[in-house]
Amino acid sequence: MGLMTIGAFARAARLTPKALRLYDQVGLLVPAAVDPESGYRFYDPAQLPVARLVAQLRRVGMPLATIRVVCALEPAAAAEAISAYWRRVSADTAARARLATLLVDHLSEGGTTMSDPNGTVAVRCAAGCDTGLVRDSNEDVAYAGGRLLAVADGMRGPGGAAASAAAVDALKPLEFADLPSAEVLTVLAGAVADADRAVRGLASDAGQPVTTLTGLLLRGSRLALVHVGDTRAYLLRDGELSLLTQDHTWVQAQVDQGRLDREQAASHPQRAVLVRALGGGRQVEADLAVRTVQAGDRYLLCSDGLSAVVDRAELRSALTGAGDPDATVRALTALARAEGAPDNIACVVADIVAV
Repeated sequence: MGLMTIGAFARAARLTPKALRLYDQVGLLVPAAVDPESGYRFYDPAQLPVARLVAQLRRVGMPLATIRVVCALEPAAAAEAISAYWRRVSADTAARARLATLLVDHLSEGGTTMSDPNGTVAVRCAAGCDTGLVRDSNEDVAYAGGRLLAVADGMRGPGGAAASAAAVDALKPLEFADLPSAEVLTVLAGAVADADRAVRGLASDAGQPVTTLTGLLLRGSRLALVHVGDTRAYLLRDGELSLLTQDHTWVQAQVDQGRLDREQAASHPQRAVLVRALGGGRQVEADLAVRTVQAGDRYLLCSDGLSAVVDRAELRSALTGAGDPDATVRALTALARAEGAPDNIACVVADIVAV
């Protein structure tokens, strides 16, 4: 069979002549011959498999630059590249779906902006870190600002302290940013992605450090939460203590699947194994949420150096005491030390007050 005209080739490949001209311009699918006088393009029938692959990849939304790479690979490698691309698309789509759901819930409650210069609440807060009684170094970070609260727990070993610091630092620019409600969760997700890249950039011959991150960002009467790992956020409201986060650990996954009960999980030797962390895995996936705050609320953010050794009843007792945030942080740290403090202890206590 001889060369095919651009029209015949387009029909056979299920592409348009316009698309073929574009693919020629970017070097993705170059014609076999071009008439020197008319500039008319001709294609070899042997190019049809590649052309059809390009058409199919475009239908799934793959960018041209990525298609060019895929088309240059052997079939097995191309299949893996397409699979990896689709995993990224699926993860991104799932993240967007969660953001959309949260925004719908937020706007359905009448919220229009996360920035409220005339807001009627403020935060009084304190943060503290303690090395504990067993460790000889501290890899935890606790931060309490006027609008941002955060804790991070870096992996023990080289880079752990730098990883947790980088994670919290990635959130700090948001503290005084004016963020409309339609963007706050997207911006938070972007900040987490920046933190993940920063932590991955700390990799060395000694290994890749990882860290958890849990943060709360206050805007007017709204509080946006971001969470990765097993650091925790609690809310004390009307005397009831609620856990706002879910641990991203192997044992929690086993509990969710009914393979372990909570008592077994609490003493399991792999209870600290993370399934999600900044710097770990292929792509970070953060939990995001928006909440409405009330005057009188008290929030606790902490690392597992506190939550793993002090039970919920003791946490509630300490938080319901009459102490201010600074005194409460000291009291919580003392509770962990009384239990042997085998890990670093990081905690933030924040009171929502009417102004």
